[in-house]
Amino acid sequence: MRVRYGKATAAFAIVSALSLAGCSSGGSTSASQDSSCKPSSGPVELSFTTWVPGMDKVVDLWNKDHPDIKVKVQTGPNGNSGTYQNFFNQLQAGNAPDLGQIEYDALPNFRVQDGLENIAACEGVAGAKDKFVDWTWGQVTFGEDKAVYAIPQDSGPMAMFYRADLFKEAGIKVPTTWDEYAAAAEQIKARGSYITNFPRSDVNWFAGNVWQAGGQWFSNANDKWEVNLTGKESEKVANYWQKLLEKGQVSTLPSFSDEWNASFNEGQQWTWVSAVWGASTLQSGAPDTAGKWAVAPMPQWEAGGKAAGNWGGSSTAVLKGSKHPYEASKFALWLNTDPEALALANKLGGLYPAAKSAKELGAFSGGVDYFGGQKIYDVFADASSNVNPNFTWGPTMTKTYTDVSDGFGKATGGSGTLLDALKNGQAKTIEALKSQSIPVKE
Repeated sequence: MRVRYGKATAAFAIVSALSLAGCSSGGSTSASQDSSCKPSSGPVELSFTTWVPGMDKVVDLWNKDHPDIKVKVQTGPNGNSGTYQNFFNQLQAGNAPDLGQIEYDALPNFRVQDGLENIAACEGVAGAKDKFVDWTWGQVTFGEDKAVYAIPQDSGPMAMFYRADLFKEAGIKVPTTWDEYAAAAEQIKARGSYITNFPRSDVNWFAGNVWQAGGQWFSNANDKWEVNLTGKESEKVANYWQKLLEKGQVSTLPSFSDEWNASFNEGQQWTWVSAVWGASTLQSGAPDTAGKWAVAPMPQWEAGGKAAGNWGGSSTAVLKGSKHPYEASKFALWLNTDPEALALANKLGGLYPAAKSAKELGAFSGGVDYFGGQKIYDVFADASSNVNPNFTWGPTMTKTYTDVSDGFGKATGGSGTLLDALKNGQAKTIEALKSQSIPVKE
């Protein structure tokens, strides 16, 4: 979400921040508040911007059965690489697409800047709550009364991918707690490998770990944002990984690079605590290890726990100014609940649906050869049900990610610590909020 803020977007923030997450007063006039979410007269053509591969084929299914509500797909770079900036530019110019793919951690940014339609009053939207994993519904409502700003699309519940063959051959117990994970890291390093790679640039991965630990980076009460990147849970997670870094028991390769893929393919990395979409990443990046991997729940801070974090996931939002919120919301619901659409989006784009019905689809109910025939999606379904539904993202996550990532890079190079990076990121996040006239709790 590398979004540059100008005077116009800052003005949006001044007006809208007072009604953001956690407030029940609502925002500006919307489809919900004026009860005007009614069908348009005559044929409708909607525009939908996404970066998911093959989404045009999924939309073809809709267009075939809905000749009076045609959807035109516009493909762009992923949100952080340009699509979000394009959305903000288009919102300012008054020519934004009807629908846009927006990740959960970016939604507050759009909400602050009044870039989303409240579609709660649109037919079928409010009643769809039970169709989606609980925590994802919380992400699209911000806890506001009579408000829905997007339809959950996919999610990224986290678990632990691990090389079952290597653990077995070495006689090392597959870790179920973070203490056991640290003990295994020491044993694996003694054998010349690493238990995992610390992703210095993937701050949202680190946030997923804090999420699992019960931490909260942002909250909004009494119309003011509170920023707390250095709470006790964040400090615990930071100190944990700091020790592994200082002992040289984790590598620090650039994530998703050729070198990173090779380290998995050559058996240098024994685990990867990652999101469900990591399954396809491993299969494409480490093909020589097929059949050798398995999946287990994330290690727990307390034995017997079941907490999970989340890394990634996105929604289908109706952007502010759409002339057809009724039809747009109808399409968004179909896209993210229809069995055929969900299956094809998974096949072509690798999406793991936020819809509860996903576990009933064939793509997620059988064993996966790459993982020794294990039904890995059962593990991720359990993880998804154990993600804290109340985790809140802040309205300037791009800035936060960048500042913390810079500090993480220094820490992995031996200059400062991960906790130092969080402290600096917190200070700069507060500074960024104030610079945009977004109220901050001191």
